[in-house]
Amino acid sequence: MKNLGKIIIFLVLILSSLNATVSAKVSPNNVYAGDATTYVLTITGSNINKPVLADICGNTITATGSQTSIKSINGSYSKSYSLSYQFTPKKSCTIDSVSVEIDGKIEHSNSVDVNVLPRTQDANADFVLEFESSAKEVFVGEPFKITLLLKQKRGAQVVESQFIAPEFKGFWIKSESKAQRIEDNEYMTTKVVYELAAQREGNLSIQAAELKIASRDSVNNWARMFPQVRWRTYYSNTVDLSVKALPLGVKIIGDFTIVASVDKTQVNPNEAVNLILKIKGEGNFEDIESFKPYISDVNIFDEKIKLSKNSLSQKIVFVSEQDFTIAPFELKYFDLNTQEIKTLQTQAIEIKVKGNVAKKEVSITRDVEIPKTIDIDKTVTVEKNNYLFILLAFFIGLVIGIVIMLIKSKKVSTKQKKFDIKDEKLLLIKLLPYKEIDSDVEEIVRVLENNIYNKEKIIVDKRMLKEVLKKYDIS
Repeated sequence: MKNLGKIIIFLVLILSSLNATVSAKVSPNNVYAGDATTYVLTITGSNINKPVLADICGNTITATGSQTSIKSINGSYSKSYSLSYQFTPKKSCTIDSVSVEIDGKIEHSNSVDVNVLPRTQDANADFVLEFESSAKEVFVGEPFKITLLLKQKRGAQVVESQFIAPEFKGFWIKSESKAQRIEDNEYMTTKVVYELAAQREGNLSIQAAELKIASRDSVNNWARMFPQVRWRTYYSNTVDLSVKALPLGVKIIGDFTIVASVDKTQVNPNEAVNLILKIKGEGNFEDIESFKPYISDVNIFDEKIKLSKNSLSQKIVFVSEQDFTIAPFELKYFDLNTQEIKTLQTQAIEIKVKGNVAKKEVSITRDVEIPKTIDIDKTVTVEKNNYLFILLAFFIGLVIGIVIMLIKSKKVSTKQKKFDIKDEKLLLIKLLPYKEIDSDVEEIVRVLENNIYNKEKIIVDKRMLKEVLKKYDIS
């Protein structure tokens, strides 16, 4: 009996080697976009070198399975293997033949066609993904809302899910709401609202969002024993928008208010005046540029614009030794409500500097010589008196000149002694003219500005400062 069993096995192997074959099929071969399908290789033979597949038609293999069976037909035995590969085709394609080594020989499978059908939304499906737009026609920069609704039918089974949001190419994402859950008798709905703005004119589209759902495979025949989890992708609708250009000369659109305020209107020389500019409303705040103005003989420092959902603010610092006026700030925009171009302005702000020495115009006047009658009899006496007067005036002028030079030298030395490099504001004023031409000065100015206006406590490189002061003869 033992020998009989060995003989039967030997005969099975011999017969299977004589019928070595490999065939391929896709089940199903007609598949909707986003749905998974299974590629099955059926191999008959005794000694099989299983093929290694990296992908199928360029698509990632998401799961694999195998099954072995021995069949008897009219007394003939055959051994076969079933190898299954699950994948999600992105487009229709032809799977080329696969080479398999069977009993030392190379056998080739048949090629198989995969047909990917366009998916249409099914309102009665277990999962529904839908976009709703608040507008179909907008201006460049005009905010509008896109609502994403993800509906899941009650009782729908989910093993795993993956949501792929659209990239919103050509749009700014101004905000994204938190997911809101809504339930009714039929569906559990998740709602997310995006606020967008178009970046350019023309016909733009918001591509479909994707939802990948893994569920248990209800089919359980021999070709689909492995795997038992099947993936399906659900797509939302796309949204098409017509985007119009703004009127010539306008970059901002919306509805705004603008206010400028300062912390003080009367200061000491070189004392900082802090101005806060605020804009509120609705519109494309991201396109608003810095409001830093130019005022002669005034040092101006602007901080980066701060943006929030419906407001913008910017801090600007002014430092001067003279009285000055902050001119009105202007915002020009296209009003959505009136469909007109509007211009908003703040009020001019006068800043008084205490101890300010007003600049006076220097006027030069010349005395007109009036001819005089000279007495001939007194000519000699006058000439002698003139020589004495000129000589006396020369000596007096010399003495006065020496005295003046001494006084000036004392004043200069006094000033040099009074200049204290620890006075960061005064030091900043003296270094500013050299900021653009010297990188060392630029670094010191940056440190001083942060210390003065941002309340930081950074120590200036004393060696570098000493070299800069000596280089430009700053005292």
